[in-house]
Amino acid sequence: METCDILIIGGGPSGSSCARRLRDAGLDVIVLDKCTFPRDKVCAGWITPAVVDELDLDLNHYRQGRVCQEIQGFRTGSMDGHFAYNDYSQTVSYGIRRYEFDHYLLSRCGSRLILNQPVNEIKRHDNHWTINNNIRASMLIGAGGHFCPVARHLGAKIGKSERSVSAQEIEFKMTVQQQSDCHINAEIPELFFYPDLSGYGWVFRKDQYLNIGVGREESGRISRDTSQFLQFLQQQGKIPSDITNGFKGHAYLLYDHAQRKILDDSVLLVGDAAGLAYTESGEGIRPAIESGMLAAEVIINAQGDYSLNKLDSYRHKLSTRYGKRQYQQKKWIPDQLKLALANKVFTNRFLSRHILLDRYFLRAEVDTL
Repeated sequence: METCDILIIGGGPSGSSCARRLRDAGLDVIVLDKCTFPRDKVCAGWITPAVVDELDLDLNHYRQGRVCQEIQGFRTGSMDGHFAYNDYSQTVSYGIRRYEFDHYLLSRCGSRLILNQPVNEIKRHDNHWTINNNIRASMLIGAGGHFCPVARHLGAKIGKSERSVSAQEIEFKMTVQQQSDCHINAEIPELFFYPDLSGYGWVFRKDQYLNIGVGREESGRISRDTSQFLQFLQQQGKIPSDITNGFKGHAYLLYDHAQRKILDDSVLLVGDAAGLAYTESGEGIRPAIESGMLAAEVIINAQGDYSLNKLDSYRHKLSTRYGKRQYQQKKWIPDQLKLALANKVFTNRFLSRHILLDRYFLRAEVDTL
């Protein structure tokens, strides 16, 4: 039987970031994942300079054989075709492929890896955890995304009582002809918002790769909405006409809508398993990485005592970083007025830059950890 101090279930950015910090502190860490890396991951796939700094990422090294598309602006608009264009004249984000990015982070975390092994059984007894009857650990971390088995073990009612975002996305390498037929500026991703504020679609060119997706809080419509969005982009002449299928789906929780139990004795959740995606944008990479680092700090300070009392500061750190969860916000602005104001933000250059992009998507004023 494999034994370790800390077992992390999930090898994505939250799990690998946590593992690296714990490893640096001298703890014995195993990362377990059901997949073999590199693996496909549904995600628009861009990171801000703040994420680069938090990860201590050497971009010159990362660019060797990997996509790292500089982003210097955005086009934002509504599904009716009205736009606002913002050129920052400097790099404000980097487009990455999660297929490469997650593998890179996991490979450098320095922990023992057990891959291609799903979690079939979680048991707790005699102050330790046993997973699949072949791994034993003192502390368990759930980093397995929205459907994380550790979240289930803590009582998450996945797909039943949770108000989740459903998304569909495709990312593929374009042929020479498709590259010629694609009229998306690689430095300027485009975002298209639904008038009811339930989500948005995106189209993003990363060198020879094209990423198209839709995310909405109304899961029953996502397949239809994805098909309509694809047709909209093709009618606008933005993308090749021969893209017809290959979309993959996933789900996640927005921070203000997540009500999962995130910790107990000797166990806690990070990243999408804890429901940490930014409420306003749905972006989850930065909070995933930060939560992994915050969890590692709490575990290191616990000095082997992983009782709920010792781990509870993790909950406080998340609230301090992301604010108190607003499960039922009071409506200070009537819905109709809110929708009208939002559409102005999408299509007005000044408002889209300073409210939508700087504040909500780029988090430009939020200091790095």
